[in-house]
Amino acid sequence: MSSIDTHTDQETAAKLKSLELVQRPEHSLTGRFIYWIGVIFALAHIYFNTLSTVSELWVSAIHFGGFAMLCALMVPSIRSNTAAGRRVALILDILLGCAAILCTLYLIGFEDALYARGVKFDDLDWVFSLCAIFIALEMARRTTGWFIPCMILFALTYVFWWGQYIDGIFGFPGLSLETLLYRSYFSSEGMFGQIARISWTYVFMFILFGAFLVKSGAGDFIIELSRCAAGRMVGGPGFVAVLGSGLMGSVSGSSVANTVSTGVITIPLMRKAGFPARFAAGVEAAASTGGQLMPPVMGAGAFIMASYTQIPYVDVISVAALPALLYFLSVGFFVRVEAMRSQAQAVELDTRPIGEVFRDGWHYLLPLVVLVSLLIYGFTPTYAAGISIISVVAASWLSKHPMGIKDIFDALAQGSKNMATTAMLLIAVGLVVNVVAMTGIGNTFSLMVADWANGSLLITILLVALASLVLGMGLPVTAAYIVLATLSAPALYNLIAEMQLIDMMVDGTLPEVARTIFMLVDMDKAALLADPMSKIDAQQLLALVPGDFKGQLLEQAIDPARLAMILLAAHMIIFWLSQDSNVTPPVCLTAFAAAAIAKTPPMATGFTAWKIAKGLYIVPLLFAYTNFIGGTKAEVMTIFFFSVFGIYALVGFMEGYLESPLNLLLRLISGVAGMLMLWPHGEWMISCVGLVVFIALFVYSRYNRKEEDGVAVTAS
Repeated sequence: MSSIDTHTDQETAAKLKSLELVQRPEHSLTGRFIYWIGVIFALAHIYFNTLSTVSELWVSAIHFGGFAMLCALMVPSIRSNTAAGRRVALILDILLGCAAILCTLYLIGFEDALYARGVKFDDLDWVFSLCAIFIALEMARRTTGWFIPCMILFALTYVFWWGQYIDGIFGFPGLSLETLLYRSYFSSEGMFGQIARISWTYVFMFILFGAFLVKSGAGDFIIELSRCAAGRMVGGPGFVAVLGSGLMGSVSGSSVANTVSTGVITIPLMRKAGFPARFAAGVEAAASTGGQLMPPVMGAGAFIMASYTQIPYVDVISVAALPALLYFLSVGFFVRVEAMRSQAQAVELDTRPIGEVFRDGWHYLLPLVVLVSLLIYGFTPTYAAGISIISVVAASWLSKHPMGIKDIFDALAQGSKNMATTAMLLIAVGLVVNVVAMTGIGNTFSLMVADWANGSLLITILLVALASLVLGMGLPVTAAYIVLATLSAPALYNLIAEMQLIDMMVDGTLPEVARTIFMLVDMDKAALLADPMSKIDAQQLLALVPGDFKGQLLEQAIDPARLAMILLAAHMIIFWLSQDSNVTPPVCLTAFAAAAIAKTPPMATGFTAWKIAKGLYIVPLLFAYTNFIGGTKAEVMTIFFFSVFGIYALVGFMEGYLESPLNLLLRLISGVAGMLMLWPHGEWMISCVGLVVFIALFVYSRYNRKEEDGVAVTAS
């Protein structure tokens, strides 16, 4: 290898390392200590999630104490190049980790004493509650930067200090600091509340499941299978990136991890095939972002969504599957168009026949089959994940490299290390969620958004998208989703439900029981509900209903199962929009990771990834304006079918290219055809017209391509 290549590889490695946490060496004494803590803590969590009857509050506290110790040892408080500086940092980190464990032990040992005093704090209560909150803030700072701890402090001080000095809708009379600390530390509402329970149950078990899959060799199988399936066709390396990232993301749920693990293979392959370097990096970033949309893990989003909406986890991931597939297809369309434009060649990859690869690695799919089967048969996600972990070990014995005791310990340790930063982040964000619940600011924010949007669902979605982008500049995707869902999900839910209620009024299908509320508001206008009415009249009549009665009206008019799907749609919109910070400048860590591999300008790569990831914005509109979530099977498949071609047509419009260049007129025709198929008009004939126009345009573009190729061959 030349010195230039060596220097380039070192530069790339340095860029990638800058995107990750600065951690202590694995082979040091501290690294071995971290290893065994991870093993023990993973086993403890398996016990808590299967056999234990320990109080959930206590388990959440143990979860906090153990992962705070692990995180303190993994991520140094002080970055030093000197041995003395590193020793000082290690001592400080050990002390901080021990303090976290003491906070856990104090809660367990003195919780009853606090209630015996009538929930009156003594000196030690003050010390340990403040210490626990400080540790949560410090761990959040180490793993994600200053934004989250500053946001938490802003929220906490609002409760007991400056909220009382604000006039208007955001004014808050205030609670005592003692009450705030009690609800933040001692109760099951703050840092040890709902978000912490999600962390030590669903999230940990599935991250551990992913660690076992990777350790068993499933990750290598996924990459090799993707290369065999898509590698040899024109533009194949780009499809390898899309397929590989989707399959890896269905297990890991981490966009940056997907980019680093699959990008080191796919980006060089795409460049070898003839794709521009920046486009190759953008495809990898966009495809890896989709990993957080793909069931079963969805970057912890599925678990949080199931908890927030009280919709079964298996229903959440079943609804999420087709939209995730639609997103990956949208990225694949960009790959196809660029392959035609760049005249990318099929690359002869050094791979075995796909049949041989599948024959040697089919057993890696068994744990996923076990997982899905258990969920379908009604097992809880935690039990399903636990049994699936055992199935990973069992399935590995069907391979040439069965997992032994050391491999199992390695997977346990890696699962804990993968979880450490996520656990501390979720516990810290729980403090903000608690403030929102205590103060009622979530409803206030939802009312404010609805007021700004003036009842427009589209404007509300745009405001949520803007808020998600701003929050994403400082918050990881999962945290941004939690905060946004807490604040804006009610507004989206109400608007989508009211939109469907108006449709029922227009069609004259409003149930009789729901008409009584309108009769109380305006007897004369309520009489119009017996027959179909105009949309404007329906909106005006609904506007007369007081806000206190609208919730009751929605419950009477719309089937409860349909309302549940509307709530899920609201959360899905927020979750999808929360992903945009991965690929949208100026932050876009996923794009930066891909740029480091491709050696392209980070910001320019971010804009390319943002363009390719347009499905992040199109699909949420389908959630809002169609029955893509909660419709009948026929409705969902019809929407999916036309959306596939509609997005392809829009890609042609944006790129000015299909199989060959499109002039301005053809480009506009492609855009119109796409809108005809995507617009929620509810008329399938209009969608069919758009489909016929697009197919004709595609065939024409294909014909022009052959003509150009023929001319080129004759000229040569």
